[in-house]
Amino acid sequence: MKHTLSVLVEDESGALSRISGLFARRGFNIESLAVGPAEKAGISRLTMVVAGDDHTLEQMTKQLDKLVNVLGVIDLSHIPAVERELMLLKVSAPAETRSAILDLVQVFRANVVDVADDALTLEVVGDPGKLVALEQVMESYGILEIARTGKVALERASGVNTAFLKVTASSKRVPA
Repeated sequence: MKHTLSVLVEDESGALSRISGLFARRGFNIESLAVGPAEKAGISRLTMVVAGDDHTLEQMTKQLDKLVNVLGVIDLSHIPAVERELMLLKVSAPAETRSAILDLVQVFRANVVDVADDALTLEVVGDPGKLVALEQVMESYGILEIARTGKVALERASGVNTAFLKVTASSKRVPA
């Protein structure tokens, strides 16, 4: 199972190296890593996506908590959270397919951020599933380049679990 960890750390040289080293020494691959300033000066938030079972990740969380620069660790995998990722996607767009691509851009609420004679660069922000879906749709047009950020996530202040709401809403639909 994939886990999303939110880690608050003091801004200090080597903090990221110590955290990534902890995972590497135990044979864990960090699938996604996003780091940036947190709400307080001198503190950064790391959002990491790692694979592993619940017990193993609980042990890793305890090890992270023991690191000097780590101020707190939350596993967002089992609690309501807002998750987003950014992707830039350069796609082949000759005149004969450009209008179809632009229609899809609107469906995915993406933005065109660069236009060339034979290519478009798209920007899309959303949950990771949305990015994968756009990538799959654009494959048939010819993907030239992709750049993705790591996932960023925060616990939902409202406590509302939107994944639960999606399942509940789909189960209430009347079959056609």
